[in-house]
Amino acid sequence: MEPKAHHVIIGLFTLIAVAAALMFALWLAKSSADREWAYYEIVFDHAVSGLAKGNPVLYTGVEVGDVLGLQLDQTSPGQVRVLVRVEQSVPVRENTRAGLVLANITGSMSVQFSGGSKDSPILEGTRDDPARITAEPSAFNSLLTNGEALLTKAEMLLTNANKLFSQKNTENMTMILQNAREASDSLLGSRDQLIALLERMDDAGKRAAEAAVKVSTVSKNANALLQNEGKSVLTSMSAAMNTVQQTAARIDNLTRNNEGALDSGLQGMGELAPALRELRSTLRNLNQFTRRLEEDPTGTIWGGPSIKEVSQ
Repeated sequence: MEPKAHHVIIGLFTLIAVAAALMFALWLAKSSADREWAYYEIVFDHAVSGLAKGNPVLYTGVEVGDVLGLQLDQTSPGQVRVLVRVEQSVPVRENTRAGLVLANITGSMSVQFSGGSKDSPILEGTRDDPARITAEPSAFNSLLTNGEALLTKAEMLLTNANKLFSQKNTENMTMILQNAREASDSLLGSRDQLIALLERMDDAGKRAAEAAVKVSTVSKNANALLQNEGKSVLTSMSAAMNTVQQTAARIDNLTRNNEGALDSGLQGMGELAPALRELRSTLRNLNQFTRRLEEDPTGTIWGGPSIKEVSQ
């Protein structure tokens, strides 16, 4: 009698649980049907791997709807049209952006809306005439799209790395490191000489700096001299040139005005030439007499040889 009672209780509990589950499902379906929805058609120009019917639609991370269907564009197979529904109370505007986000680590994707300013008009769409939104490619989607190219480049990189670390290159690298070690040991052995050389170079640099300062000072002084005294010299030279020009002009005018007198004077100078020669001869004789008088005054005055005329 007791086992039969237990079976009855278990069966009754099972029926109650199934009835409660059915009632909950009916209530959930009714609340979903009673909710008001806005419909949007999102156009993707890239692959939508991981997106499927029933996946959630998010608005800045908050679930506001779900995906109703996906289909290829008949006129442009490279595009995918995704029909979604969003609670009508959510303000999806004309400048609202749409894209894909990773839902979980299994690769499932969700549609996410973001952005939208208050001054932008609200998009309204029905099931028969959904509003259209062009999706923007996300960084994760670009990474997935370019994953094959990245893997190819990674494979090429590994191949080149294997070539780089071949046996021959490894031996060459070992020799290079050995030579570098020997060179460093040699430098360490010549450290004192290098220090002395660096000190000399430092002294030379200081002297060069001092010489540069002196050259700069001389240059400044020369520049000041040219600017100050040079200007006065140039001014004096300019004044002298003006004076020479004026004097030359006066001589030219005087010559032009007294051209006849100058010609007569030149003729007179030609007539004076014989008289000048006679005067020169007389001066020579007088000079010779004076010299003899100084040497022998008595002989010259009291019977010395007569003075001979110097031939011309």
